[in-house]
Amino acid sequence: MTTIPTKASARLPKIHLDKTLVGRLEVLASAMMRRAPEVGERLMDEIARAKLVAPDKLRDDIVTIGSEVTYRDLTSARLQTVIVVYPEDADIDQHRISVLTPIGVALLGLSVGATISWVTRDDETRQLEVVSVKPPSDQ
Repeated sequence: MTTIPTKASARLPKIHLDKTLVGRLEVLASAMMRRAPEVGERLMDEIARAKLVAPDKLRDDIVTIGSEVTYRDLTSARLQTVIVVYPEDADIDQHRISVLTPIGVALLGLSVGATISWVTRDDETRQLEVVSVKPPSDQ
């Protein structure tokens, strides 16, 4: 798949991923291709453009699986705090969102201060800004 750079892709923020998570994320993205191809493709694109780092080199202000993230929806100025998790650990009542949701994919790998566009399930394009990140509590 060849991607032609556009203005929008040229402005994507840098992202960093724990290289030990990439295999599982790729499997999850592939599985999503049947149910929600736009989410699966977006996750694959994010993995492909990410700088892969060893887990001990991943900064605490980078969103990874298990991170608690506060972000601002730049359309509504609303702040929201969520924890990005694998699908089996998702629980919206506890603000635990799956990495296989549009917002989960958008947040993955971002650092504090980064902004990114994402497309909601209602096909609405929104912008978010990462306000704070707490590293996973098991580290």
